[in-house]
Amino acid sequence: MRNSSKLLPLGVFAALTLAWHAAVVSSEQRLLPTPWEVVLGIAELAQRGLLIKYVVASLFRVTWGFAVAALLAIPFGLFLGWYRRGEAAVNPFLQILRPISPLAWIPISILWFGVGDGAAIYLIFLASFLPLAVTAMNAGRNVLDVHLNAGRNFGLSQTQLILRVLYPSVLPQLIVGLRITLGIAWLVVVAAEMIAVNSGLGFLIVDARNAGNRYDLVVAGMLMIGLIGLLLDAGMRSLANLKILRWGRAASS
Repeated sequence: MRNSSKLLPLGVFAALTLAWHAAVVSSEQRLLPTPWEVVLGIAELAQRGLLIKYVVASLFRVTWGFAVAALLAIPFGLFLGWYRRGEAAVNPFLQILRPISPLAWIPISILWFGVGDGAAIYLIFLASFLPLAVTAMNAGRNVLDVHLNAGRNFGLSQTQLILRVLYPSVLPQLIVGLRITLGIAWLVVVAAEMIAVNSGLGFLIVDARNAGNRYDLVVAGMLMIGLIGLLLDAGMRSLANLKILRWGRAASS
């Protein structure tokens, strides 16, 4: 059963690749490249040293924007969930800002940071901060009172209660929020690179389109974005298997 479950995605991938090739070959206008032409495009990028450069540039921006957002948003959200008056005061503003697309901030980010890494990192930070803050706030609010009271009965201080009861209890929900938010951050960096910077996978797509309609490189950039996004999601999903999260899962069940 395990082998079949692993072979099934490979079979679907092979079938889709063959369908893609057949559709392109049978088309009269040949607007899109064949799978092999895309592979050659990726090889060309690697030979020119651009593939690693663009991948590293995109990952650099995502790492900084996402990491800073997580470091600030998670404690902030837990604070709001822990102190209900703070949540009542701040939550309406979070709900007003949350539906605003991060891409709507592009003109302001360019005005503040210019065209470069700063603007893209700022957009990723905005895209990550609000979802993580709301996730952490809801997780902190849902901590069971019986666990908090048990910690107090054992004489835990407020700091010990936060570190030994609150954080282990909310970690499973935070991991889910981090996983979803990382996907959002990866989407935003690609869009930001199409406008605010001159490197990265998003820039590659726009530049390949403008510089001679190199659609083989356009599709190559799209495939690299999807592959890296899959690897990032797999990495975040693996965190859910950490032993430290077992306490939180048992507490929430």
